[in-house]
Amino acid sequence: MSTDAPVVLVTGATGPLGRAVVKRFAADGARMALVGRNRARLDALATRAGLSDDDWMPIEVELTDAEAATGAVAAVEARFGRVDVLLHLVGGWAGGTAVVDLDPDEVRTMLDQHLWTTFNVVRAVVPGMVERGFGRVLAVTSPFASNPAGKGASYAIAKAAEEVLLRSLARETANTGVTANLVVVRTIDMRHERKTEPTPKNASWTTPEEIADAFVYLASPAAAAVTGTRLALDGR
Repeated sequence: MSTDAPVVLVTGATGPLGRAVVKRFAADGARMALVGRNRARLDALATRAGLSDDDWMPIEVELTDAEAATGAVAAVEARFGRVDVLLHLVGGWAGGTAVVDLDPDEVRTMLDQHLWTTFNVVRAVVPGMVERGFGRVLAVTSPFASNPAGKGASYAIAKAAEEVLLRSLARETANTGVTANLVVVRTIDMRHERKTEPTPKNASWTTPEEIADAFVYLASPAAAAVTGTRLALDGR
């Protein structure tokens, strides 16, 4: 594969969304670093995506560990020479509890998953992007980050914190060739129920393929003027 092919770092690669995103970018010829906690699942994902041994590398790492995140990015740069695109797909959900009854550990867990993993990998990857004059930082967020519902505070707090981090980054990297953007998704339609079993409830859901397509655009040179944006894919 040509060394001109973009280098894409995907965290949370073996999750349901990660699998669709990896498949999409691999089809476009990207070289990929896939981050997860299970090497066998990473290998299986690369095989399904049609990635040859020269096109990808596996990374088993805990991104809540700042030193581990820095080491992971350094390994990608050593292998491929750079990171052009960061697709940060690590996350999770917790909810169902009123604020006055929240376990602080639940809030800490959500912040670890959404804020601190993002913070650690961004700090590791962005300086190199700025130095090279090109980079794309992309993540998924939720409408609840700006419009929280009841009994979902821990998740909303964490997503809001992640949003502030990345939108601040977008301002700081303006005119450097590096952008940071968020795709807003209410619910990921993993089983394509919006098409097979349409209801008013799932009308605003978004398929993994639609999210992947949005990422492809935001990661491209064509999106150079788009930064600090919340691209809403939940507006049907």
